[in-house]
Parts: sequence; structure tokens; C-alpha cells
Amino acid sequence: MSEPTTAIRLRFADAPDALARIVAAIAAAGGTLRTLSTPRVHDGRAEAELEVAGLDEEALASVLRDVDVVSDLEATRSLDRVFGKRVIVVGGGAQVAQVALGAVSEADRHNLRGERISVDTIALVGEDNLAAAVRAVADLPRARCLVLAGSIMGGEITNAVRELREHGVPVIALNMAGSVTDAADLVVSDPVQAGTMAVMAIADTAQFDLARQRGRRY
Repeated sequence: MSEPTTAIRLRFADAPDALARIVAAIAAAGGTLRTLSTPRVHDGRAEAELEVAGLDEEALASVLRDVDVVSDLEATRSLDRVFGKRVIVVGGGAQVAQVALGAVSEADRHNLRGERISVDTIALVGEDNLAAAVRAVADLPRARCLVLAGSIMGGEITNAVRELREHGVPVIALNMAGSVTDAADLVVSDPVQAGTMAVMAIADTAQFDLARQRGRRY
């Protein structure tokens, strides 16, 4: 998300057209909806978290107060400011754990200097499951890098990696059997080091350019 956003939490009537009216009001004021989640609905009222680009906090609040289905609102902090960038680690349990060890340790070092980097993991098996997970990373908010941690990956997973890279998300793979290592941006044998390098690749406080390492193996 390159453009700064304004985050707001609001409560509104749980009506079929309520969200459409809210979004229409934001668009009419020149704002662009970037994220929307509705965490709960209770007693005919819904609660939503919105992140909007193009409107500051005061302007966005003013627009939403004029929408009659909105009953209450409060400013909050965008997830980009709270949790920041995300490293996604997918693969086998043992390898995922070791990659996460390196990523969390490195993220802690940079977060102490003002970064906001979080690490998300999931242990998966099966070509179809892994390929679906790789493709889904493109739709995850704040995802900046994927690490594939396993012992063998190829086939449809390799196709998914190429598609993900076309979306601008770099992929680091462990040195493993299968064709996925040919499609990844970087191949690293040590899982702890792979996690460390993934964080360094997305941290503004690190001197590491993944583009200059593309195609290499360590």
C-alpha cells in the first residue's frame, strides 16, 4: 500500500445497502476505499474497520457522519502502522519453524529501530494446497515477501510462484528438490538464514537489496 491511509471504526445499521451507501459517500468526497472488514454484527448493528486513501481523518469523519445509517464512529490506527509489513512463511512444519526463528529474531532487531514487521506462518502439505496458498499471498494485505520452506516443491507450485512474482511479491525458497527453486528470486540452504534475509529484504533499516541477489543460491 503505497499511499497513506486514514483508518476509522464505525457502527452502522445492518441493512443490505448500508455498506454501499457508506462507500458511495466516501467516493463522492474523493476518497478511495483500501481495506474493509466487518468483525461483528450484534442486535441489528454492524461494526466495520475501514482504511481510506485520499481523505484525512477530519474529512473522512465528516463524510461518514452525514450517512444516516452510521450511528457511531471513532478514529483508529491503520494495520499498516500497527503491524506493518508481513513476511509469509509456507511449507513443512519443521522447516517453517526454523525460518520463523530467523525471521522473528531479525524482525525484532529492526522493529526496535522503528520498523513494523510481522511474521505469519502456516504448515501445509500437498501440491494443490501449497499452490493455492502461494497465489493467495497476492491478496493478503501488507504481504511483502514469501518464503517457501520445504523439502520438495514443483509443478503447479512453481507456476504459482511465477504468478506471485508478477504481482510484485518476491519469493525466497529453501534449497530443495523440485523446480520451484528455478522460479524463486533467491534460494537459501539454511532456513534460519532464509528467514533473516526475508526480513532484511523488506526492512527500510537494512542494507540488503534482494534485486541484486536475484537468481543466486546460498
